[in-house]
Amino acid sequence: MASVRAEQSKLRIAADEDNSRLDRVLIRRLGAERRPLILRLIRKGNVRLNRKRARPESRVRQGDEVFLPASLRQPVYDKPEAGIPRALLNRAGEVRVLYEDDALLAVDKPAGIVVHAGSGYHAGLIEALREVRGLADLRLAHRLDRDTSGVLLMAKNLNALRRLHEAFRAHDMQKVYLALVAGHPRATRGRLHGFLQKGVVRGGERVVRDDRQGKEALTDYQLMLRLRWQGLSGALLALKPYSGRTHQLRVQLADAGHAILGDGKYGAREENRRFRALGGRRLALHAWRLRFAHPDDGCTMEIRASWPEEWKALIRAGL
Repeated sequence: MASVRAEQSKLRIAADEDNSRLDRVLIRRLGAERRPLILRLIRKGNVRLNRKRARPESRVRQGDEVFLPASLRQPVYDKPEAGIPRALLNRAGEVRVLYEDDALLAVDKPAGIVVHAGSGYHAGLIEALREVRGLADLRLAHRLDRDTSGVLLMAKNLNALRRLHEAFRAHDMQKVYLALVAGHPRATRGRLHGFLQKGVVRGGERVVRDDRQGKEALTDYQLMLRLRWQGLSGALLALKPYSGRTHQLRVQLADAGHAILGDGKYGAREENRRFRALGGRRLALHAWRLRFAHPDDGCTMEIRASWPEEWKALIRAGL
């Protein structure tokens, strides 16, 4: 499977892409950071499959021809390197590597950095890592919110990327997050189930909410510690999502009455104020563990990122 060169207006579907969805082929080849643009252009008819309009979910066959409009012919990482802020390049150079081989790169993503360009950001961690590590074909296997820290997995080639994406879709990729939440859940373990709808406007801001018109979201939780600070009670939870909806953990926990501390979008203002007074500086959500089969040899991989340093003092104070 080859990458798309800047001058190419057409690409042909390779044997290992046979029967894949059109949108997923383009996202793998062009990068996850272009997903919204890819979906929009397919729906508008600017992307053609064998000279005909297609839908994002259309299945492609080996040898099919896909026409790319001009806006998709220039890979994001071909933009001038000067466009990546020096501060971001410095942070990418200092990021802690959790695992690396010929196919994969996993890092401990710091909070406060977007993972890719878009939504008002000219560049993100993936663009900076391509530059500082000299890995032009580096692609995101999944995404983390800007204020979420922890394990971020990337693929160094498109074959590895496709296998990782297949593992995510088949729920063979096991993700565990840690979160500091408001209040004490009654049950020590349980399941959060709902239907999440994107793009809802509330108070002039786009949010995600639980709505029967949305997509199903499922998360298991386990209570790890009950915490109590002056003026605020909380808990440390381990969270295992079985779907990857936008803001899934944040919305489901807020709806359950246990919003993630530091969540300015879905949390309670007074709880967040008290959390900041204790030294909490950000959303208390951390991608702790990722377990999956290696895309090359199938060996079981488990990658962990220890919880942030600032959490240690918060937890000690709350015990």
